[in-house]
Amino acid sequence: MDAAEYTNIAALEVDHWYYSGKRRFVRDWIHKVRPPASNDVLLDCGAGTGRFAEEMAASCRVMVLDDHEEALRILRTRFRPEQILSLAGDQVPLPDGALEYVTALDVLEHVPDDRAVVRGFHRLLKPGGLAVVTVPASMALWSDWDVALHHFRRYDRPQLRALFPDGEWEIIHANYTNVLVYPAVWAVRKWRAWRGPTKPAAAGAVRSEDKIPAGPVNAFLRAQFVHLAHWRIPFPFGVSLVLVARRRG
Repeated sequence: MDAAEYTNIAALEVDHWYYSGKRRFVRDWIHKVRPPASNDVLLDCGAGTGRFAEEMAASCRVMVLDDHEEALRILRTRFRPEQILSLAGDQVPLPDGALEYVTALDVLEHVPDDRAVVRGFHRLLKPGGLAVVTVPASMALWSDWDVALHHFRRYDRPQLRALFPDGEWEIIHANYTNVLVYPAVWAVRKWRAWRGPTKPAAAGAVRSEDKIPAGPVNAFLRAQFVHLAHWRIPFPFGVSLVLVARRRG
């Protein structure tokens, strides 16, 4: 992402329903499926500002991985040097089976070869280790926001599941979330596309994604995001996808 996007996220992520809700339901899934012990190790890939890993540090040992200098600059203010990793070529500099958990919160859409990234998750996890990923859903929602964040794609559920083959992974949960807001997000993004490109942030333009709604609205949106992320009913669409998978032995 551009450096300005890290600034945007840092300003929003504590309170904004999307960022805070996403961190909440990923933590919930981890504690539900494989409650962490104090010596377990979690690697947050594409850690960005590091807030999710910082929150998980109360439950287990955490490490953070990123390859953007702006993210690394922020991470160095929050974590010890031995907790911070950068890619060595295209490899994570850890031995096979080093981890109990791998998380990638809105990361796979940023990389050209998402299959290679998931193969890396499999290498790094111990048998029985847990991977939790979130991605943006539905190419029908592709917009200037995706372009600004340097996305390669948005996903549908079969496409995301296919990255985790049955012989290597037990998929515990894979479903759309942010279902209730899908119509509004679709309408806003189609309106922006019809109106034409927005001005860059430096010119004072503020995207709807960069605004925190009024308190009660923000709380409602966070609640629906967290709640629907646990539903077993297979939704036909949504703004986001979450997948929880266990590495087979």
